[in-house]
Amino acid sequence: MELFRGEVETQNETLNRGLLELEEGAGGKAVETLMRAAHSIKGAARIVGLDLAVSVAHAMESVLDKARDGKKNLSSDQIDVLLSGVDFFTQLAGIPDAELEPWLEEKEPHAESLIEALESGAPLSTEPPPAEPKPKPKAKAKANPKPKPEPAPAAAEPVEDDGPADEPDLSMIDLFRVEVETQTETLNNGLIALETGASGEKVEPLMRAAHSIKGAARIVGLHSSVKLAHAMEDVLERARQAQLTLDSGGIDILLAGADYFTQLGQIPDDALTGWLQEQRARAEHLVRQLQSVQSGAAPAPAPPPEPEPEPLPKQVPAASRDFLPEPPAAEQAAFAPDAREPAKKAPPPEALAPADASSRVVRVTAENLDRMMALGAESLVQARQFEPLLAELKRFKKSQNHVAKFVARLRENTREDGSIKGDDILSSLDDMLGAIRQQSSHLISNFEAFNRNSTNLTDRLYREIISSRMRPFSDATGGFPRLVRDVSRQLGKKARLQVLGRSTEVDRDILQRLEAPLNHLIRNALDHGLEPPLARKQAGKAEEGTIQLEARHRSGMLLVTLRDDGRGISTSELQKRIIERGLVSEEMATNLSETELLDFLFLPGFSTSSEVTDISGRGVGLDVVQSMVHESGGSVRVFSKVNEGTTFQLQLPITRSVMRALMVQIAGEAYAFPLARIDRAIHLPIGQVKSIENRQFFDLDGRSIGLVSAAQVLELEDKSGPREHLSVVVVSERNHRYGLAVEEFQGERDFVVRPLDDYLGKVPDISASSLTEDGEPVLIIDVEDIARSIDSLLTGGNLQRIRGEGAAQRTAAKRVLVVDDSITVREVERKLLENHGYDVDVAVDGSEGWNAVRLGSYDLIISDVDMPRMNGIELVRRIKNDANLRDLPVMIVSYKDREEDRLRGMEAGANYYLTKSSFHDETLIEAVLDLIGEARGE
Repeated sequence: MELFRGEVETQNETLNRGLLELEEGAGGKAVETLMRAAHSIKGAARIVGLDLAVSVAHAMESVLDKARDGKKNLSSDQIDVLLSGVDFFTQLAGIPDAELEPWLEEKEPHAESLIEALESGAPLSTEPPPAEPKPKPKAKAKANPKPKPEPAPAAAEPVEDDGPADEPDLSMIDLFRVEVETQTETLNNGLIALETGASGEKVEPLMRAAHSIKGAARIVGLHSSVKLAHAMEDVLERARQAQLTLDSGGIDILLAGADYFTQLGQIPDDALTGWLQEQRARAEHLVRQLQSVQSGAAPAPAPPPEPEPEPLPKQVPAASRDFLPEPPAAEQAAFAPDAREPAKKAPPPEALAPADASSRVVRVTAENLDRMMALGAESLVQARQFEPLLAELKRFKKSQNHVAKFVARLRENTREDGSIKGDDILSSLDDMLGAIRQQSSHLISNFEAFNRNSTNLTDRLYREIISSRMRPFSDATGGFPRLVRDVSRQLGKKARLQVLGRSTEVDRDILQRLEAPLNHLIRNALDHGLEPPLARKQAGKAEEGTIQLEARHRSGMLLVTLRDDGRGISTSELQKRIIERGLVSEEMATNLSETELLDFLFLPGFSTSSEVTDISGRGVGLDVVQSMVHESGGSVRVFSKVNEGTTFQLQLPITRSVMRALMVQIAGEAYAFPLARIDRAIHLPIGQVKSIENRQFFDLDGRSIGLVSAAQVLELEDKSGPREHLSVVVVSERNHRYGLAVEEFQGERDFVVRPLDDYLGKVPDISASSLTEDGEPVLIIDVEDIARSIDSLLTGGNLQRIRGEGAAQRTAAKRVLVVDDSITVREVERKLLENHGYDVDVAVDGSEGWNAVRLGSYDLIISDVDMPRMNGIELVRRIKNDANLRDLPVMIVSYKDREEDRLRGMEAGANYYLTKSSFHDETLIEAVLDLIGEARGE
């Protein structure tokens, strides 16, 4: 009734205003608006069961419809009748609930006169209707009468299939979906608790949930759902009164009913009517089964296979459908309640059908809105304090101008000997300077107070807005108890789920993304982790296994932990599987740490299971879990102990709109690395940097970490000078770890994440942007993307060396490029030349050497002849044919010692030809000295 009153208030305003405009000569568009208003009142009256109001609104709508189509001209008398109808609804909306029924009985003759006048087009009669009774065209109106849909059949009577067809009212379907989402979660959790031996008091909330669904279904015209919810309510009512004991079979059927409503709530509007027709037989069968449960008889048999209903839609989020296994055949049968896919909460509306970002709707509590309104009002008041501050600043500037004038006078009155004519000028100046000092002190004090208040208010407002995006962790866990119950029964295991930190606040976007990965991890724990009851008993454990899911905040991050007390993961078996798959050699596998071995679990297609089951074993899932976590700016780790259990730890940002990050400087510009994606941030002495094959690395925790210049990866000019220590950010992607050398660390900060404009597309190595406190832009690094860029640089062999301590002296040294496809020859020549003070780079073939020559600046090229992609002769020719490089000395060092080979090299343009079979330290160095002289010139 409250909703009805609100509807009447809104539409009556439209009708009053529109009818008056119509009387003054408004066009047909105005009539259409009035017709819609009458139609809305009619729909609202029908929902609350006010039949008399429905009749009046319908008569008004019919008159306005004819006027819109040009079939009727509305005279002033007819507009008077329509306005009387508006007055009728205005009075009706003001009647208290307790007085509504008598008022309707009293006003029934007046309403019938209104309807008659509207249908006939005659003026409204002011005389009372005749006293004798006459046949009434409409049923007697009552307040909140029972709706018209067919009543649900008694428990023992068979359900007929010829009941009223479903006629969904799509204008109310969104409210129905919200109701179903809330109440099915109550049913799922309550029925599972009931199965474990909860008291009869726990049945009452379930009965109320079924009753609420029934009422919501009746409002939107879903008659099949009304019957099913009514049958569930009857069963639960008898259980509440201890007239019926619900066993597992009965609870299975009730859960199947909850599944039906969950699926119904997920069907898009345009597919709803078709789905209801297809699932009608299923709903009727569930009603019959519930009637059998209520009467104490065996559940009714499944209906004949023709026509067979469609398989149940999987109740998992869309994001998880690409990696969760298909349910078994028994699970796909529409009427097999003991092996169903457990129901989960309905996905958000945007997952059902594509929608504009502007049309997204989120739930915000009234208290939250009230607090934001209050803070907004405070902010407005605070902003108005700028005016007095500005006025004070103007006065301050005026005082400065006065001082400037006195200084000018002072200059004019200063004699040549430095004495001043008259002391009054100095005295006045001293007074004015004292006043300015006092004024500036007061101004600074006021501004500091204003700044503190403004900062505090802004922070409170910002946090309140952020909190409107937050949801409790329990919103994502509602379907998990049902999941554990159904899957453990299917596997013949005993398990229970503990959820800790239900009230932990999580960003709604992250919460939505979490549901699918946690679904898979729980399935994985049930199938791989927990042992069968007998095996657990033999191992000295309780027959019932425990899966614990916990969410909490730690160090500004969200930590979600899922642990089981099962068999754990054997690292020896995992090592064997890794070797069998050919992922690493046997020698390397034996040197891998436990953490490194467990990281292989996240590789695509990798599985520890020896057989494929309906639940898992296909080698898919964990890689998608890791991808989701990384996309959200987090990380995932796994820990395991044999016979004690396995723990998966997901570290995520609490909200996606604010990110805790490490701010660094690269090529003179600010960048930020998300803290959740950083392994370490270290200051590395340049002496600990080692080099092999022109690739630099350092040791960290017993592992060699490749070192790359962040400026080179981002294709920026490295502006850093000589350094004794390097600032290195260590990042990892799957089993690879890299060190990115940056210019300096600038500390940890909270950044408000601002997505890049869609017109830019995907910017390489960058995920988003932000601003510092002083308004400077900051780009946020995409760690996953930058790891791929580093890998491409390593593959291409175009790495530049990082120069640290003594870089100035080495820069002055002459540079030599060694080009050879033999690693032994390259390293011998490199070390030999470096020992004599030359700065040496290497290339693995002629093509890489040609790229290096064009990009770098060298004093000498030493090249082999026979190399892949481009041989040494071709390299020499290209260098000598290039106008900018033709004067660059080139030495060929080759195993070919025939005269024709030497002549071929010299004809190509080589300045020196040396054979590898004859050269030794002195020979090579002497040749270099002949060509370019000492490593450091005078």
